[in-house]
Amino acid sequence: MALQRTPLFAAHQRLGGKLIEFGGWEMPVQYSSIVDEHLCVRRAAGLFDISHMGEVFVAGPDAEAFLNGVLGNDLRKLSDGQGQYTHLCNERGGTVDDLYAYRLGASNYLLIINASRIEADVAWLRTRHETFAGRDRVTVDPASERFGAVAIQGPRVVQFIEQVFGGPSEAGAAVSRVTELRKNEIGAWRFGSETVWVGRTGYTGEDGFEAVAPAGSIEALWDRTLAVGHVGCLQPCGLGARDTLRTEVCYPLYGHELDENTTPIEAGLGAFVSFDKGEFVGRPVLWAQKSGGVARKCVAFRMTDKSAPPRPGYLIHAADGLTGQVVSGTQSPSLGIGIGLGYLPAASAAPGTRIEIEIRGRRYPAEIVRKPIYRKA
Repeated sequence: MALQRTPLFAAHQRLGGKLIEFGGWEMPVQYSSIVDEHLCVRRAAGLFDISHMGEVFVAGPDAEAFLNGVLGNDLRKLSDGQGQYTHLCNERGGTVDDLYAYRLGASNYLLIINASRIEADVAWLRTRHETFAGRDRVTVDPASERFGAVAIQGPRVVQFIEQVFGGPSEAGAAVSRVTELRKNEIGAWRFGSETVWVGRTGYTGEDGFEAVAPAGSIEALWDRTLAVGHVGCLQPCGLGARDTLRTEVCYPLYGHELDENTTPIEAGLGAFVSFDKGEFVGRPVLWAQKSGGVARKCVAFRMTDKSAPPRPGYLIHAADGLTGQVVSGTQSPSLGIGIGLGYLPAASAAPGTRIEIEIRGRRYPAEIVRKPIYRKA
């Protein structure tokens, strides 16, 4: 099967990006080096193509009620222009996807979903929509093919972002300039003749913005951002740096920390599940785990001695003889040591616990640490 390409594929080729397969997409893993791009985002600014991710608009008088029945978090907490991290769960409490839900207006929501889960998410939403009592008052509009997106991340982005999106927001958050957006807020700006939704959320642990634009204008937006970003030492970044950045701050990646057999509670994401809003898909299982505990937990760890980087699938050995498995692992460019996330039996998952990671047939010492692994000084 041919790999899918984003509207920025030609731009990646011109910039010399090293292209790889990722979830059915041909995407740049790096341009210069993963370490260079990682540190650029931590210290200055990086530009990512996230056009492979999906967009679904849900609208209508009963949109909030419909979404609150299928998502774990509570949309009633949101005002216009606000967003929240949340989960689509199945009846077993397993995670169909983790996503961001933005309230664009009183009856209009935007879901940003993972690239590898677009088909599964849309099918799940449509199935639930068919049995929803108010289905005639809700529309579910999969829009991934019509849009592209970029993420502009790093502490120096605020120095130039207003040269890309000038003036006040036209919808969503009522702000007079894009830099007035707060964390998890979203607004609408004009770029040429198009409307672009700009959020301030981030997947790197740094300040930054994400722009969702019609696919036909995303390359011009990419080029404009690179052109004005020199003042902030902006450089294009690939999936490699995106993964090391998110691992340092313990943000989950679907297919690693989360899947259809893993619940948000097991993943340590219970803070994003609202049990006081009424019934939603998976609630009975999630509540049983919340109130009674889980058999396994997702832990963060760092190596305590030099070793090859830990990688997904490596065994974790606890002192009590119990074992678990690494689900994300890398060499941390910020800390200069191996780090990772993995699942262990709950009895062996406390921070401070000494463990060993089996790397190429040999065990290396590590320690469970509190999340996030990397904290800004």
